[in-house]
Amino acid sequence: MSDMSIISAILVVVVAFLAGLEGILDQFQFHQPLVACTLIGAATGNLTAGIMLGGSLQMIALAWANIGAAVAPDAALASVAAAIILVKGGNFTTEGIGVATATAIPLAVAGLFLTMLVRTASVALVHAADKAAEAETSLVLNVHTTSPSFFQGLRIAVPAALLLAIPA
Repeated sequence: MSDMSIISAILVVVVAFLAGLEGILDQFQFHQPLVACTLIGAATGNLTAGIMLGGSLQMIALAWANIGAAVAPDAALASVAAAIILVKGGNFTTEGIGVATATAIPLAVAGLFLTMLVRTASVALVHAADKAAEAETSLVLNVHTTSPSFFQGLRIAVPAALLLAIPA
């Protein structure tokens, strides 16, 4: 992390966590590429590059949609990872943004696999929450109902932290 301060790295992981939450909650749109890349660009001092990458990825993500049971590629992981790769690479030209954009596409598919794992694990937590509701234990119920969202946030934050730890 020689090119990025610890504060910037922490802010990037926080943005990644919020993007992971929003990939499921869809409340504040932190998972949208334009928002996530811009926030990571701002956190690392590369706001213009973040906006340019976010705009490029947003144009691609406009075509991604859930259709029936098919889930769209994961814009949260694609946005966060591509922004980190762009910032760590340090090439803020059109070529560098193109490389980060091209890297985002397979990462979006990898994000589908991660969300499938988290959603599968969430089923067990929901069943445990049902049992806690029957037993009228509100603390256990609260833990079991909020844990799946927390894991969705970690689904993006952990890969982001790993990307930050890898040298450029």
